[in-house]
Amino acid sequence: MSSRPPRGGHQPTMDQVAEAAGVSRATVSRVINGAPTVDAKIREIVQRAIAETGYVPNVAARSLVTRRSNSVALVISEPDRPDNHSFLNRIFTDPYFGRITAGATQALRPHDIHLVIIPTDSTDHHQVIRYLRQGHVDGVLLISSHEHDELPGQVHDLGIPAVLSARPAQPLSRPSSAASFVDVDQRLGARLAADHLLGRGCRKLATISGPTDIPSGLDRLEGFRIHLEQRGLGPVPAVESDFTRAGGEESARRLLTEHPDLDGLFVASDLMAEGALRAVQDMGRRVPDDIAVVGFDDSSAALDCRPLLTTIRQPVEEMAAEMAEVLMAHIASPGRLPRSVIFQPTLVIRDSA
Repeated sequence: MSSRPPRGGHQPTMDQVAEAAGVSRATVSRVINGAPTVDAKIREIVQRAIAETGYVPNVAARSLVTRRSNSVALVISEPDRPDNHSFLNRIFTDPYFGRITAGATQALRPHDIHLVIIPTDSTDHHQVIRYLRQGHVDGVLLISSHEHDELPGQVHDLGIPAVLSARPAQPLSRPSSAASFVDVDQRLGARLAADHLLGRGCRKLATISGPTDIPSGLDRLEGFRIHLEQRGLGPVPAVESDFTRAGGEESARRLLTEHPDLDGLFVASDLMAEGALRAVQDMGRRVPDDIAVVGFDDSSAALDCRPLLTTIRQPVEEMAAEMAEVLMAHIASPGRLPRSVIFQPTLVIRDSA
């Protein structure tokens, strides 16, 4: 095989790749476009010629043939915030979103698929829908679980392949790939937290829940309360919060003021638990001697806590990678039926309980 470097600063052409590989231009095109009919040895020769000549395929022209953009959107849909800054601040500081991005990117990169991150709230859903409708991406990984969020239904109606990061908060209108989702067994995680606190001898238990208009917030709350009621320890005091440090701190102060005899606390996210620990210690309680605390997520926030946080681990990176795999299957075969994948949580014991 001989290679012909570009002359006069011009980019190598497909014809030069074909000459270097000793095949036709049509064969080079089939290799570039991923046609399955090309012999493996021929494919290897052409790929070597592409590398040696430095040829870069014309992505725009290729997309006209394949009707693929080789891009996937990670759409993060959050409820309205008082100001856009606080909305974006949570998107880029909450460890959960970073872990989702990392897991999805790791799964997509070997397939040469790019991830486009789109944070949104209801004020600019129309812009997101317009972007998706214009064919800039082949599919959507959608982080949305709020009960009144209309975006899942809007994406569903576009007919674009999509996978949700959690069980849908409300049913969609017809079966499609948009109804596929990946989640963790939220209620099991809450039961694991309850059993661990009971095993430590805690009997005056309470919980700080996430928003109850999303399935994860409601499932963690009900899983914890129902399990304890079945053990004869209900009703369990609960305060609904917002998955933020500040929300966890405020909620813990309220719980300890209203129920000063608490000796065990389940907090439905590590970020909230970090704030709750600050409040507990500021109010003169020792952790875990006076009050044991269990979080949920096993995110980096659990290791920022003092003492280190005992928590329920959901394998977010693996879940995001599975979302990407399910989405790629839907992109390759648009007629596939929706698929749900449920991961199992585990208890991670550290110093707070």
